[in-house]
Amino acid sequence: MDRKINILAFAAHPDDVEISASGIMIKHQMAGLTTGIIDLTQGELSSRGHLETRKSETKKASEILKLSVRENLNMNDGFLEINQESLISIIKVIRRYQPDIILINSEKDRHPDHGIAHKLVHRAAFLSGLLKIQTFSDDKPQKEWRPQNIYAYIQDVFIQPDLIIDVSEFWAKRTQALECFSSQFYDPESSEPNTPISTPEFKKNIEGRSVQLARVINCQHAEGLIAIKPLGVNLLSDLL
Repeated sequence: MDRKINILAFAAHPDDVEISASGIMIKHQMAGLTTGIIDLTQGELSSRGHLETRKSETKKASEILKLSVRENLNMNDGFLEINQESLISIIKVIRRYQPDIILINSEKDRHPDHGIAHKLVHRAAFLSGLLKIQTFSDDKPQKEWRPQNIYAYIQDVFIQPDLIIDVSEFWAKRTQALECFSSQFYDPESSEPNTPISTPEFKKNIEGRSVQLARVINCQHAEGLIAIKPLGVNLLSDLL
């Protein structure tokens, strides 16, 4: 194992986590937990920018998020598949970093890759705990590992969250991380094609959603997560 990561977020594309859950990542990193992101693809089919731009933007965002690790599995953007090769690649990463919590893409969203990534990582997380599936890292056998919890972050399509996390204190830094991906967002000087996330309204939508969720828990900005399995607590007072 390279280094244990407490919270490991998986993303179909670089910028998925920054758009949807970067406040959560920053908050937990600042609380002393180790965090990381695994991008499944390089986002090479993006209508705006190019591959080298995206790599540079990802590096800058990772530095702002102070991630302990960020890797790209170099799967094919737009052509994600749930197959043995993809599953094994993800299993190796899970066993390498032994995360307690995994964050994944939404199950239903505008971009088809998001739903496929959700199912792909969810399945790999289960298989990673099976002793008889053998994987190796640097020619050494890896130990089986299954995270304690998996949560999906909310993306383009709104889904009622099961958990709402106050990220007010970290909103400015979250915004800074998101703005690293400037090639993907609104730029009045750009001559590149318009996309659903390059409109002036897109960032307003992100902030509006954060305010909407924040109102529920009486704060300024918040992000939501969907629980993959029922949450268990010892006492109801633990939820106060």
